[in-house]
Amino acid sequence: MFAMSSTDDPAPLERSSLDLDITGMTCASCVARVEKALKRVPGVLGAEVNLATNRARVVCVPEQAGEEVLAAAVRKAGFDAKPASGKIGARAPEEEKRERLRLLAAAVLSAPLLLGMAAHAMGLPWMLPGWAQVSLASVVQFWLGWRFYVAGYKAVRAFAGNMDLLVALGTSAAWALSTWNLLTAASGTEPALYYESSAVLITFILFGKWLESRAKGQTAAALAALAGLRPEEARLRTPEGEQMVPIAHVVAGDLVAVRPGERVPVDGVMLEGAGSADESMLTGESLPVEKNAGDKMIAGSILADGAALLRATAVGAETVLAQIVRLVENAQASKPPIQRQVDRVSAVFVPAVLVAALATGIGWGVLGGNSTEAVLNAVAVLVIACPCALGLATPTAIMAGTGAAAKSGILIRDAAALERAQGVNTVVFDKTGTLTLGKPELLAVVAAEGQTEAGALAAAAALQAHSEHPLAEAVRSRAGAGVPAAAEFTAL
Repeated sequence: MFAMSSTDDPAPLERSSLDLDITGMTCASCVARVEKALKRVPGVLGAEVNLATNRARVVCVPEQAGEEVLAAAVRKAGFDAKPASGKIGARAPEEEKRERLRLLAAAVLSAPLLLGMAAHAMGLPWMLPGWAQVSLASVVQFWLGWRFYVAGYKAVRAFAGNMDLLVALGTSAAWALSTWNLLTAASGTEPALYYESSAVLITFILFGKWLESRAKGQTAAALAALAGLRPEEARLRTPEGEQMVPIAHVVAGDLVAVRPGERVPVDGVMLEGAGSADESMLTGESLPVEKNAGDKMIAGSILADGAALLRATAVGAETVLAQIVRLVENAQASKPPIQRQVDRVSAVFVPAVLVAALATGIGWGVLGGNSTEAVLNAVAVLVIACPCALGLATPTAIMAGTGAAAKSGILIRDAAALERAQGVNTVVFDKTGTLTLGKPELLAVVAAEGQTEAGALAAAAALQAHSEHPLAEAVRSRAGAGVPAAAEFTAL
């Protein structure tokens, strides 16, 4: 048998991963619509959309599905999209501030309605006049709640449903029924008004939005702190001498000088000098590691003592620290298995709820003969079925969890690993140094013959007086005040 091949066989198409920032998503149904729109684009091999990060990751053939084509497909589905810029959650602080202001406004406007309803239930004459109730509720409904109408309209235009559509229909029905009763009530009678239902529901949903944006802000702060371990400037050595330059101007092969107490700005190899480096940000080990010529140094570590001249081997996005940040961002952008199930359920959830609400209204209207009760029960089905927790709880928990873990020095490769971690019952540590506080303490002093423990400790503390080493700090702390001065001190 002979195997034949042709040199004319087409080469396999190159695939790449693209990230898009998506705006306008509010629930798991929105996620399903965006993913479906992206997967329909020719050349797209896979798409994952994360509600908590508002980001889509698309695996595609660049020649067939570019960023503009993908963004156009998302816009056609009723959302806005643009190439991802900045870190995940970079705009979270501003978003949290906006959501907090909306929540405060809704709470202030809804409180009189809620208190009046509670007082009325207890037989107290604290109910606001009808004109006051409709004024307060209308501001909440059509100003603070306008976002739900916009998002619901986009869903209907795309022949789909989402959480906002349920919120808009349910609260609008309660507002409209109350307004009808107010306008048609006989003179001198007290109409049944349900304005507090629509206003308080919108307030609660805005409260959930604020909690979501707050979790994003905390995670963004953790990532910023991690990325902030790398200095913004480096001391570049040139034929003209040393000069401070922005880190973006350093390239691989440049000579970078690091002084005692400074953070290492690039990954590199030590050419000259010696010292101890605190690499706990990478290894978890609290004690400094001795460094000499030929040793590697990592960006973000601290040169505790000594001085060093490095030849840069990796800068910017290629450093180990930058790769760690990307690893955390990738974990936040990924989906655990449970979230995939949520997305599948949400595709049919909203239409099913609408049908159930319609059937409830018709059933109560036909069997009970009371149109008011029919509307109220149909509204109840709509408002209690809003899949807020279904769409937001899991991705927000993943985002907050990975961010908190990164702040504590724990890196999670993907969301699936985080979900499986709940089954862990044994943890084995291979490096006991990672479990310490990073502050050694002197436990015992053994004096030589003819010396006292106090004298030996005082002499040792005098020798350690000018050292930045953690063990020197431990000796000084144990000795306390009254340590004699050392003469002709030299750090080796």
